[in-house]
Amino acid sequence: MTASRMATLAIAWAMAGISTLCGADFSSYRGFHFGMTLAAGAKRAGTVVKVIHQRPALIQEVDWRPASMIDSTKADPVQGGTLAFFNGELYRIDVIYDRYKVEGMTAADMVKAISTIYGVATEPGVDIPYHSNYGEVTPVLARWEDPQYSYDLIQTGNRSSFALIMYSKRLDALAQAAIAESIRQDALDAPQKALDLQNKRDEESRVKLEKTRSANLANFQP
Repeated sequence: MTASRMATLAIAWAMAGISTLCGADFSSYRGFHFGMTLAAGAKRAGTVVKVIHQRPALIQEVDWRPASMIDSTKADPVQGGTLAFFNGELYRIDVIYDRYKVEGMTAADMVKAISTIYGVATEPGVDIPYHSNYGEVTPVLARWEDPQYSYDLIQTGNRSSFALIMYSKRLDALAQAAIAESIRQDALDAPQKALDLQNKRDEESRVKLEKTRSANLANFQP
């Protein structure tokens, strides 16, 4: 069996546990259920919670690393992922595949492997939000979905690997609208924040200079 074939099977096995005979279950991934609380998600992921935006809604993220990260010899191709929460509810899961465990595999290989679990994919020809050093959006290579959830295959920013972006359509729409509004509000507030910061620095400099002046005056002898 070729390495590429083994990697393809590994991806299918890693995502198994969902019976295609009963129809794909898009509502959860490896024990993480869309809509689950931040406390439950963070407890399962076992990592620090990061606040991304605070207004008009609270957007938080938790990094997640599967157990296979401890043992690089395991077949699991998942390198890690990020859990995103909208007002305390899990709305999105970003999973990145280990570049060395999908090396040589094409987008078609990935689509074939994932389709064994989630059925026939579509090619929507759209971009989705995906923050990286190379941009804020990325093209969707393939999509698996039902009326409530969507699983989108993309390439990572530097195109060295692939990622699977999974989300609740309802919660993701609310989150993306909130994120856009938060960015808009931050831009409006930026001039005043910059002025406030400069005023604070000026005051700190004035106080420091005054203390230095007082000390020098007390010790000065002509």
